Amino acid sequence: MRERPLELVQDDLVDYEKAMERMTDLVGQRQRDERPDTLWLLSHPQVYTAGRRTLQQHLPDPSHGIPIVSTGRGGQLTYHGPGQLVGYLIVKLDETEGIVDYVREVELRLVRALGTLGVQAERRDTPQGSALLTGVWTTRTGRKIVSIGMRQSRGVTSHGFALNVDGDLTPWGWAVACGMPDVDMTSVDREAPATGTMDRVRAAVAEAFEAR
Repeated sequence: MRERPLELVQDDLVDYEKAMERMTDLVGQRQRDERPDTLWLLSHPQVYTAGRRTLQQHLPDPSHGIPIVSTGRGGQLTYHGPGQLVGYLIVKLDETEGIVDYVREVELRLVRALGTLGVQAERRDTPQGSALLTGVWTTRTGRKIVSIGMRQSRGVTSHGFALNVDGDLTPWGWAVACGMPDVDMTSVDREAPATGTMDRVRAAVAEAFEAR
């Protein structure tokens, strides 16, 4: 894997739509070479985000009271909430790379981070004709622990990943997560209880992405 140091930006709980405004600004700065490649770590209040390929029948029942926001990233439906670490990646790719190449790199870096936390994980190739298996999965239990949805504009990436740390997983079951009806979403706390506080997970992820 190539060396790719990033500048680290950290926040706690940020409203999703406010985060999208700031991310758009960061992307513009990177496109103009006014800032370096960046990893922004944060969390969101409860929200479902629907990617461009999300089917109507995969959306949650609105009676649960969690807002649903359409987003321009790739991927399908994702849940965000407290206890989940979100990472937005604003990275300028070189001419030999595409967004799919970078998503593979993101998966591998997150596998590395989870390994340091005692959670053995893997990325998966998508069999022909199957639902896209972008993300990270636990090797012991076969559950999905990281969702990834990204896009590229004028050579710069945006959006990123959501790593479940110690939040309530119940809202995942109220919708069809990631376009996969049978997916079992998990968290660091579920897989390795008492080993992955949010601060420790943040540090492990930052290290895996060479972010300082």
